[in-house]
Amino acid sequence: MTARYARSSRPNHKSLLNLLAKQTGCAVLQIHALRKTFGQVEALRSIDLEIPAGRMVGIIGRSGAGKSTLLRLVNRLAEPTAGSIRWQGREVSALRGRALLGWRARCAMIFQQFNLVPRLDVITNVLLGRISYHGTLPSLFKRFSEGERAMAVLALERLDCAALALQRAETLSGGQQQRVAIARALMQEPEIVLADEPIASLDPRSAVMVMNALRKINRDDGITVLCNLHTLDTAREYCDRIVGIAAGAVVFDGSPHELTPDTVRRIYGVQGPDEPFHESATSTSLHVHEAAAAAA
Repeated sequence: MTARYARSSRPNHKSLLNLLAKQTGCAVLQIHALRKTFGQVEALRSIDLEIPAGRMVGIIGRSGAGKSTLLRLVNRLAEPTAGSIRWQGREVSALRGRALLGWRARCAMIFQQFNLVPRLDVITNVLLGRISYHGTLPSLFKRFSEGERAMAVLALERLDCAALALQRAETLSGGQQQRVAIARALMQEPEIVLADEPIASLDPRSAVMVMNALRKINRDDGITVLCNLHTLDTAREYCDRIVGIAAGAVVFDGSPHELTPDTVRRIYGVQGPDEPFHESATSTSLHVHEAAAAAA
């Protein structure tokens, strides 16, 4: 079970299935006519998307566009008002009880604010990724097998955080905490990872390390990654497909090189050609290549 997390390039059975699905290019996540309303506010309006296996997809748009709502609906942290979400042909939006818990295990979520337990040490935080396999109480009492503990160490090693294993989470920097959160997500043995603004609160160097980690997981394990991003430079650099959302609707769906300045202005709600706007306004001054070299 721990082979996936070792430095060896040999993937385990689930990774091989992910990589095979990636090569076939079949759509594993299918979203049709998805809507979400909060009272009179329509947060998402008839979203239609098909995501092939093993893609790294960046979702961009201004604050309040509906990006986070979309990921929360896919993970079923929120209930859709209407529409369909299917994973490998199975209707996710209809899951209940144990089936829903199983889906949330396979669909790992990474949050902007990390969601670690501050007073617990790093390795215990990572082991909490196994909570769906044990239940809440056994996990709180740290009843994990030796195999799972080895699995957690290897996940941390993969994220270059093994040396932090015994530190309390509250002592870590933001970038370290986010990488620990990614290690915790890996402990779920997910088929898809949803990252909601994973670098929004990080400095440029830490942001590069986190994005490199997500890309490595995507490429090495064939895990599908959906990543909400504010920074266009990061989306262009790391994602092989970009989805632009404005006012709850998809207004762009294509490759990075198809994202024209006019389309960017539409995504970010720029009113007319005379309104001042530059892509750097969406950036955290993340000079990807320079920061990547510094992080190496």
